[in-house]
Amino acid sequence: MNKTVFITGATAGFGEACAKKFAANHYNVIITGRRKERLEQLAESLATAHAVEVLPLTFDVRDRGQVAASISTLPDAWKRIDVLINNAGLAAGKDDFDKASLDDWDTMVDTNLKGFAYVAQAISRLMIPHKRGHIINLGSVAAKQVYSQGNMYCATKHAVDALSRAMRIDLLPHHIKVTAIHPGAADTEFSMVRFKGNRIVADKVYDGLIPLVAADVAETIFYCTTLPDHVCINDLVISCTQQADCFYYDRE
Repeated sequence: MNKTVFITGATAGFGEACAKKFAANHYNVIITGRRKERLEQLAESLATAHAVEVLPLTFDVRDRGQVAASISTLPDAWKRIDVLINNAGLAAGKDDFDKASLDDWDTMVDTNLKGFAYVAQAISRLMIPHKRGHIINLGSVAAKQVYSQGNMYCATKHAVDALSRAMRIDLLPHHIKVTAIHPGAADTEFSMVRFKGNRIVADKVYDGLIPLVAADVAETIFYCTTLPDHVCINDLVISCTQQADCFYYDRE
């Protein structure tokens, strides 16, 4: 019987790459996101390419009611979830603290923190009766260091780090693994979203670097889920070779 993975933010970036990686390894896949057309296209391509079952769910993680309704009404055959990839998140803006947009702050808190927690709690409740499961939380190197103009984004990723550690403790009696994955510079839609479609500014983030790509992170996540039952990677920071942390780069 195929295992099942539940992936948030599956319409692009790390989420889409994870959907492809897990489907290629015979997982049935629940893919979620806000962009219905993209989800349906991805679902069709995964099912065709890998002969697995794919369930697309269109909802916004920021909406507690949508999260609860979408997960509580899963068909019984889909409720045995082996892996959650809690990926939906974003950066919005990069400004000094006193000049930052409060709308951007709300978007990041509602998505990166509240939405992240809503999904993790709902899926953990499905895992608990089975006394097994693996929750992968997507953080960032910004969960480990605070950088100039990163203010609220760094704060939300620090919260992801803290909640991951809290979940590891609270879910320990239920034999549920929790792994926090913290990527560095990765060439996805991240910077385009952060800079609101400004391609010139977004591309400068990766000047002189060979950055991570989404598939690199998906490979790492998949590796973490393939370890023996008695092994859990709690916390993992991944960066390109030219990046040591948030501040030190070897740009060519």
